[in-house]
Amino acid sequence: MSRARARSVDPPEKVSVELERWLAGSGSKTLQSLSELFGEKTFAIVFVLLLGVPALPLPTGGATHVFEIIAALLALELIAGRRQIWIPQRWRTIELAGQRQQRFIAGLLRMISRLERVSRPRLRFLFDHRLSNLVFGLLVLGGTAGAFLAPPFTGLDTLPALGVVLLSLGVLLEDILIVLAAVVVGIAGVALEVVLGSAAIHGLGDLL
Repeated sequence: MSRARARSVDPPEKVSVELERWLAGSGSKTLQSLSELFGEKTFAIVFVLLLGVPALPLPTGGATHVFEIIAALLALELIAGRRQIWIPQRWRTIELAGQRQQRFIAGLLRMISRLERVSRPRLRFLFDHRLSNLVFGLLVLGGTAGAFLAPPFTGLDTLPALGVVLLSLGVLLEDILIVLAAVVVGIAGVALEVVLGSAAIHGLGDLL
């Protein structure tokens, strides 16, 4: 087997290892530093970090809306065909792993590590093409919108955000089964929001 062929079947480096290396490294843990380190992988890794906090089963009270807006902007860039992220200057210094985020990052890394133990590359040829990146961007945009529009303190942003996190990890790991599971989780989360939101509006109407 040729060296080029051997490289083509090598599994990608574990996302948890890459993230831990970045977190343990010197310097600030900002969007700018993440982009400089991960290059074309930055889109998926940034989605994991930005939606990782609302994906945890903890009420955020809308505190993660800035992260969700940034994720939506980056999803539009993917849809437009960009290979590298572009962010406004004032967002480049947003701290992704500061003192307040350490608890969330630790939980996120544990979840990623568990997922990596059961994952392996499946249908790798489907990934990293213009069309697949377009679909990736559209799905991230839909999941991010679902998380953003969830009523605060309800925890309903968890499933749409988790769908984006799983989707991004599926893209990073090049595992189509994780991608399909992510789509199911995201759709279920948005559907739950719609059902419970409609019930709440209906109940409020009965009271008035």
